[in-house]
Amino acid sequence: MRLGVLDVGSNTVHLLAVDAHPGARPLPAHSHKAELRLAELLDAQGHIGAEGVGLLTKTIGEALQAAEDQGCEEVLSFATSAVREAGNADQVLARVKAETGVDLTVLSGEEEARLTFLAVRRWFGWSAGKLLVLDIGGGSLEIAYGMDEDPDAAVSLPLGAGRLTAGHLPGDPPDPQHVKALRRYVRTEIARSVGEFSRLGRPDHIVATSKTFKQLARIAGAARTAEGVYVQRDLSRSSLAEWVPRLAAMTAAERSELPGVSPGRAGQLLAGALVAEAAMDLFGAERLEICPWALREGVILRRLDHLPADG
Repeated sequence: MRLGVLDVGSNTVHLLAVDAHPGARPLPAHSHKAELRLAELLDAQGHIGAEGVGLLTKTIGEALQAAEDQGCEEVLSFATSAVREAGNADQVLARVKAETGVDLTVLSGEEEARLTFLAVRRWFGWSAGKLLVLDIGGGSLEIAYGMDEDPDAAVSLPLGAGRLTAGHLPGDPPDPQHVKALRRYVRTEIARSVGEFSRLGRPDHIVATSKTFKQLARIAGAARTAEGVYVQRDLSRSSLAEWVPRLAAMTAAERSELPGVSPGRAGQLLAGALVAEAAMDLFGAERLEICPWALREGVILRRLDHLPADG
């Protein structure tokens, strides 16, 4: 069957259409996305304004049309931190449903972490042993650890690249003092959660997902997307340490010229790098393995688990 997954994230609204059957890996068939950066559209009261809600409903409508055009039999729709934390989330969800018919499921941060972990576990398999999974989104950082498909520990921290950029890094390029202050803040926030994971033992593999980590790995020398999903991609702490000051000295336009960095994400890349650097340091990770599957694949896999074997 062809499934659609509509992900209303802090940076993008992304429809992924896949051909999926129980017991088989989901095969991407079509991708439709629009960058809204909802995390940056929140007003002083933490509400998504009327213009932002209008853009959101319009974009969801366009994604639904794309799903129909691609023959999706079912569309799984969910929203993450930007909608979850909006002060007017109920009104936003009601308007989306009234104008598009979509009843968005709002995932908790822990659910995000657990579904992402499921996707990573399925990608690497049981032989990977204990996994520690890191995912930097636009609004939050998810961390999960475990041996099975459901992690033993999962947390979500308000350390998304878009959120931090909007709240802590004015200027282009940002002032060095703001960068220094953000680095301290990020380390403090992550350090509060490290103990919860360290008591569970050393992981066998530390894995990273998300666009932010993929772009950081790419500028540090990892293979291009065009080389395929099965090429191993890594990010070392030493490479990241070299890139952070370089990114801090660049404007967003200059970052967008780096390999693999999109103009829409370039402004957030420094904040994402600071989160990645702090997480690698505090968890003692010298190297991260990049996983091509993340939250959307986790949602698909969970849905397939509940389908009858004959599809």
